[in-house]
Amino acid sequence: MTDDSPAHAFETMQIHAGAKPDPATGARQTPIYQNTAYVFRDADHAAALFNLQEVGFIYSRLTNPTVAVLQERIATLEGGVGAVACASGHSAQILALLPLMSPGDNIVVSTRLYGGTVTQFSQTIKRFGWEAKFVDFEDRGAVSKACTKKTKAVFCESIANPGGYVTDLPAIAKIAERKGLPLIVDNTTATPYLCRPFEHGAHIVIHSTTKYLSGNGTAMGGMVVDSGTFDWSASDKYPSMTEPEPAYHGLKFHETFGPMAYTFHGIAVGLRDLGPCQSPQNAFITLLGCETLSLRMERHCENAKKIAEWLEADDRIESVSYAGLKSSPYYRRARKLAPKGASGLFTFKVKGGYEACRKLVDNVSIFSHVANLGDARSLIIHSASTTHRQLTPEQQEAAGAGADMVRVSIGLEHVDDLIADLDQALTKALA
Repeated sequence: MTDDSPAHAFETMQIHAGAKPDPATGARQTPIYQNTAYVFRDADHAAALFNLQEVGFIYSRLTNPTVAVLQERIATLEGGVGAVACASGHSAQILALLPLMSPGDNIVVSTRLYGGTVTQFSQTIKRFGWEAKFVDFEDRGAVSKACTKKTKAVFCESIANPGGYVTDLPAIAKIAERKGLPLIVDNTTATPYLCRPFEHGAHIVIHSTTKYLSGNGTAMGGMVVDSGTFDWSASDKYPSMTEPEPAYHGLKFHETFGPMAYTFHGIAVGLRDLGPCQSPQNAFITLLGCETLSLRMERHCENAKKIAEWLEADDRIESVSYAGLKSSPYYRRARKLAPKGASGLFTFKVKGGYEACRKLVDNVSIFSHVANLGDARSLIIHSASTTHRQLTPEQQEAAGAGADMVRVSIGLEHVDDLIADLDQALTKALA
């Protein structure tokens, strides 16, 4: 595709966005540029690249041709202006916050988050002098009240991992707008095929590309996508974006790069100094995954809905938390924000509690007991004893990962086989 191509459907862009035939060989698929450094045309060219006066390739910690295609593709699918790829979803979160935060600053975050994110925000970021204020995002007044002069961003997940909670993005976006803050949304569980947070008022989207975007459990990665719509110069809250940058001879990112300022900062400062770059091979694998994203998500959602309905009708199950069920308190919200489906991730509460959950995961045969989601294979885990183990019981409950909950990531296998596997495992667990 060419730079002046007209807008195309999602299914077309997931295959073509950012990619062109290789100019050296004519190869149609994006090659793996397994390379560290790139030859400059001359001394002036090198200086222009290092001064951010020209865009190009210097060193693969900063920019790499394979990674660049992935960045453009995901930015296109999300409807953003630019993106920065990194090594994992966790590194994407730190990279997203770096341009915004200074010691003493805080972010207001949802209580319904992946357990590793809760730990990163409640413990690790304190070492930077940052603070996270955890708030129930159903309480709009509490979200608004938590935002102070030291607050630099609002953070949530579109569809929360693991509990299936769907954030009311338009409502939270209005609060962020009133407070002059960027809304950061982790869109890993939904993917841009099911939900596009920018269309609901978000400013920054992050992904663990390890999950549905790659889709096969083989490639680690993260992504920070910028909408280009937040006005960094509207206040003095974001000096990294508006004040002279000493490392680039006083360059002001927002003044110089406009809507692309946040993306350029992520590369020129974030990747330069923190160094969490994504490998070209992982980018290549994720590009292959993106090509079938819409097809896979349709099957994930279809299978998940059938299995959730079967579990909900089973006497051995206390409850099912899946926004694709009409019984879910978030069903209507999911239909509005993710009309094509509520993803393939959900939890269910097993009668028999903690021990029954552990026995269940020990007795499945098709489901794999692993700490991942978004794979072509169906996955199962007891979050309270694994991914959310570091949290208090109160934090586990708030995140939708109580002791009697099991999380499943429904894959692409035949739904009848998956139901039969859960059936026999439940029988053994509750014998």
